[in-house]
Amino acid sequence: MATKKIQSALISVFYKDNLEPIIALLKKHGVTIYSTGGTQKFIEEQGAAVVPVEELTSYPSIFGGRVKTLHPKIFGGILYRRDNEGDLSQAAEYDIPAIDLVIVDLYPFEETVASGASEADIIEKIDIGGISLIRAAAKNFKDVTIIASKDQYQELEQRLTDQDGATTLEDRRYFAAQAFQVSSNYDTHIFNYFNRAENIPALKVSENKAKALRYGENPHQAAHFYGDMEALFDQLNGKELSYNNLVDVDAAVNLIAEFKGETAFAILKHTNACGVALAPTVKEAYQKAFQADTISAFGGVLVTNQTVDKEAAEEMHSLFFEVLIAPEFTEEALEVLISKKNRILLRQKIDLPGTKMIKTLLNGVIEQDKDLATETKEDFKVVTQEVPTEKEMDAMVFAAKICKHTKSNTIILSNDNQMFSSGVGQTSRVDALKQAITKAHEFGFELKGAVMASDAFFPFPDCVEIAGKAGITAVVQPGGSIKDQLSIDYCNEHGMAMVMTGVRHFKH
Repeated sequence: MATKKIQSALISVFYKDNLEPIIALLKKHGVTIYSTGGTQKFIEEQGAAVVPVEELTSYPSIFGGRVKTLHPKIFGGILYRRDNEGDLSQAAEYDIPAIDLVIVDLYPFEETVASGASEADIIEKIDIGGISLIRAAAKNFKDVTIIASKDQYQELEQRLTDQDGATTLEDRRYFAAQAFQVSSNYDTHIFNYFNRAENIPALKVSENKAKALRYGENPHQAAHFYGDMEALFDQLNGKELSYNNLVDVDAAVNLIAEFKGETAFAILKHTNACGVALAPTVKEAYQKAFQADTISAFGGVLVTNQTVDKEAAEEMHSLFFEVLIAPEFTEEALEVLISKKNRILLRQKIDLPGTKMIKTLLNGVIEQDKDLATETKEDFKVVTQEVPTEKEMDAMVFAAKICKHTKSNTIILSNDNQMFSSGVGQTSRVDALKQAITKAHEFGFELKGAVMASDAFFPFPDCVEIAGKAGITAVVQPGGSIKDQLSIDYCNEHGMAMVMTGVRHFKH
């Protein structure tokens, strides 16, 4: 039958929150309820009769609760086919009652791992009986309704209320699909926990939360975001984030994370920084970042690692921008900023988690470690006769951080607290440098005494020659070219300092 009245239910859940209305409905419709342990006690406290699983199986809960429901009378009652004569005959022969509804909420494995619990505690949160009940009930969805998570309690309640204690075949198929999503997600997290040590070459990714976006990079492309955005940000104002907003926000929070302990501000456009600065206050840092490219800042994504106060808010308020990200906003700042209703304001609550990056490619997926290497002065190897000053060393650290987060080929020109310009995404490093020099001059920056950062080595000395003629006095680059010495020789002949890091930062 397409519509089936629920006459029996097995309930075994970890979280009991919001289960009371379902118990009341089952009681109202005279449903026979099977349960065990803490769930049984909870149901009885709601005034409903319960048949203990131990009474049905003639076995007690054993091995510290590891084995409770794993028994043919339980799984037979779930799996036997109600329209199969052989199954019906065997169910009668072995006195196996039909179970029409299974409600399970699994042990919280993910939450236990995230809590930093001991391995022993984590292993005990690997659910065996529950996951088996879910798979069995979902497999036999033609006859059985499966509720595999506390998140579905309310949905079941609504359907039982609307359909007088019955479910349709469409309901059962829907809940079965949801159940396999729960079970596959659960197993993915267990595998990934074990694979931290084992490094089995297999990629398992599972995200429970999905959000449809207005469209993708362009209006003709559909798009979704899979992940828990609310764990990372509180959105305080503005329209929904778009696909392109999300890509830029990701780039912004990764860049600003490089400047812990400093007051930093960055403005990004199409994932590249068009301005970055350090200053004593957020207002001053914004002003200096804006100076680097007052044109590209229009419609950009803004980010800081300090509280946005009223003074900073008033300073940036006249600029049209898409998104502003900060760890906190004062009430006075919010009053200023929210006057533009579409302006997106994000309060970042935690650092970006994870150490891996994944991307679809060709007919598969590529995965790599995130680029978590950030060079300090201690990592610099001076390769020229001219030794950089302390100020130049600070400037090269600053420029290299920005360079790491800019599309290749890239060149960054700066001092120790303000990016002057960038050359980004060029097919030639010479073109990237020329672009950076031109932009710096267009926005009024004097490059005499500036430093240059490159994301990869110089195959020829042309870049240091062009930079030297523009007034740049110090260069930071990875090194590694068979012709490194040509660039070193040019610097030595013209009084320039150069350091090498040994670390390339391509960003394709």
